[in-house]
Amino acid sequence: PRAAGAAAAGSGGALSPPGAARPPAASKWVRLNVGGTYFVSTRQTLCREPKSFLCRLCCQDGPELGSDKDETGAYLIDRDPTYFGPILNYLRHGKLIINKELAEEGVLEEAEFYNIASLVRLVKERIRDNENRTSQGPVKHVYRVLQCQEEELTQMVSTMSDGWKFEQLISIGSSYNYGNEDQAEFLCVVSRELNNSTNGIVKEPSEKAKV
Repeated sequence: PRAAGAAAAGSGGALSPPGAARPPAASKWVRLNVGGTYFVSTRQTLCREPKSFLCRLCCQDGPELGSDKDETGAYLIDRDPTYFGPILNYLRHGKLIINKELAEEGVLEEAEFYNIASLVRLVKERIRDNENRTSQGPVKHVYRVLQCQEEELTQMVSTMSDGWKFEQLISIGSSYNYGNEDQAEFLCVVSRELNNSTNGIVKEPSEKAKV
């Protein structure tokens, strides 16, 4: 090691003393101040949509964007931070996830502001789907109550078909002798969506175990 150091020094290569500061490299992390709330993400994530405002902010930082920064070095964005979460998460994993307390129209407004075209299309599709479901009225369900023995429960639940779903299991509080064993009895409540095309007619299954 000493010889290597001497050779480097002799060839004009300056050795940095321990603890010396290196030239700052461009950080892959970006700090955003959205309406007073801080978000941190990578440049790669923010540049997922090349034509978006966030991509231009990170890659074309300049006076033409008016990209002011606060005292911490975070980019200042005067938008609602509550609706920025779905925007950032979409850029991270490509999925549209909106909390129940948020309005889809608000997410659409932010997606349009940040110029994320693919997200704008997704939100518009979801709004249309919800409007269609609302116009069709509430979803109706049909329920059935089946009486079964304890030993039949597993088979019955595992073989449910045709859209039937298990809802509730009720013990009727009585048992009878079956051979040498006591067999408890239960009421099993199941349901499925009532398709409008069936006009209220539900085809009954032929076997009790096949709900």
